[in-house]
Order: sequence, then structure tokens, then C-alpha cells
Amino acid sequence: MDGVRVLVVEDDRVLRPSLERLLRQAGAQVVTAATGAEALRAVGPGPAAPFDVVVLDIGLPDSDGRDVCQAVRARGVEVPVLFLTAREGKHDLLSGYAAGGDEYLAKPFHAGELLARLGALVRRSTPRRPPAPTGLVLDPAGHAVTGPGGEQALTPTEYRLLAALLAAAGQVVRRHELVRAGWPDGAHVAENTLDQYVARLRRRTAAVGGGAAITTVHGVGYRVDGDAG
Repeated sequence: MDGVRVLVVEDDRVLRPSLERLLRQAGAQVVTAATGAEALRAVGPGPAAPFDVVVLDIGLPDSDGRDVCQAVRARGVEVPVLFLTAREGKHDLLSGYAAGGDEYLAKPFHAGELLARLGALVRRSTPRRPPAPTGLVLDPAGHAVTGPGGEQALTPTEYRLLAALLAAAGQVVRRHELVRAGWPDGAHVAENTLDQYVARLRRRTAAVGGGAAITTVHGVGYRVDGDAG
């Protein structure tokens, strides 16, 4: 969620600041609104919007969140919308999608699930730069990496870490993003544990060839530099 611009529309005076705090701790830039009218003022006239994703409560004091979403869509704004609601019925879920929503999360919810869903929405809606060529290919069935020089078996954690690096080859992957990719949610991972795994991945990728190298970006994370050949 680093740098992601989020509009939180929630009238609950306890939940709204909690959501804002959670998202800011995850690196997001957050604007909050307590009513549908405030939300529409924040979104602006459209079609461009100053947000990357909207968290929208359905039960607002001045309007139904689904009606707010329809008003946003009518302005030509295509920013992803995640509905928050205490209603879990099939009808409510389908009507939310019909109103232009992209995701639906019932209260109460786990903070990690909210962040994961928002991250997925932002990734799907953001054009991605294709990864640089590395000469490396992951084998999900054999849990291995292959290259011009052969094949190396990977542990499940090594596989997940290398997959995250290769998906963004040529770009820096932050340390906390790698931890999320490699270990279960909430796992305590020591600072040097990630470094040890990356050191092992360097040996594995060097052994299979391909010209790729895992570079340390000090204080930030790691980057796979593409095929040098």
C-alpha cells in the first residue's frame, strides 16, 4: 500500500479513525469522509479522481453507499471501490456489484484481509511495467528454478521469494513486501532471516545461469537485475 491514495467513507466514529490509522501504517495516503455528500466532494467532478481506491460503507447517514458508487460511476470515475457492510445476504452482495463495486467485505473483518483485498484491487487497476528478462523460469510443480545452466530445487519459502522478485525484475521489491510474499500473515521474521534466504537464492540463480543477479538496495530491499547476456 506504499503511496496508494485511499478514500475511506465510513460514518462510524470509532471505525473510521481505526481504518485511517491501519492504512497509514501500511504506507497509504488517506482521506476520510463520513457521508455520501462528503465522499462525492472528495472524488470531484470526474472523470479523473485523486484516489487509487475507495473504501465505501453501504450504511451511510445521508445515503446508501451503493447509490454513492453509482453517482461516482456516472461521473466517469473508474477508481476501484470496495464496499464495507454489516449485511451478508446474497441480494446485498449482488446489488453492490451491480452498482459498480469491485469488492465486498462484511463487518467485522480482519485487518489483513482488508489490506490484501485493497492491494489486489490496486494491482489490477494499475498498468504494470513488464518484468525485465532474466533467463530464469520457475517450475511450480517441481518447486524449482531453471536456466541455461540447469535446474535448482527451491524450498517453498525460496520459491515464493524468488517469484516475488522475478515478477518485478528490474524494479526494487521492498523488504516488507518480500516478507509478506514469503511467510504467513503475522509471522515474526527476523531482520537477518530474509537476508539469509536471499543469499541462498543468489547461489541458486548463479548455479542455473541466465545472467540474472539479485542486487541489494541498502535500506530498501532487493532487485533482480535482468539478463546481462
